[in-house]
Amino acid sequence: MEKDWKLFRKKLGGWQEAYMDKLVEEYKSILNSDALSSDKYWALRKKIYEDYKSPGVLARDVSRSNMFIILLGLLRDEAITMDDLDEFSDELKEDIEQFIK
Repeated sequence: MEKDWKLFRKKLGGWQEAYMDKLVEEYKSILNSDALSSDKYWALRKKIYEDYKSPGVLARDVSRSNMFIILLGLLRDEAITMDDLDEFSDELKEDIEQFIK
C-alpha cells in the first residue's frame, strides 16, 4: 500500500489539472452559448459551485486513510478512469472495482 500512496500523491495534481481543463471547456461552452447574459451567469455560477465539491477540483484531507475514498470520488466524477489506475496494485484496483459495481 505504501507504493500506492506514493503513486497517488504523485498523480493527484496532474489528474486535478486535467479535470479542471475539462471543466474550463465546459464553462466556455456556457459563456459562448446564445443564452441571455443573466442566464449564462447563473448557469456558470451553479456549475462552478457544483464542481467545487469534486475531488477533481479540491481533494480534502489527503491522507493514506482517505486515498481510497478520494479515488472513488475521482472515478465517480469522471476525473479519472480505471485505466488511470494501471500502475496501482492489483489489490487496490480490485477493491475499487468492488465498490463501483
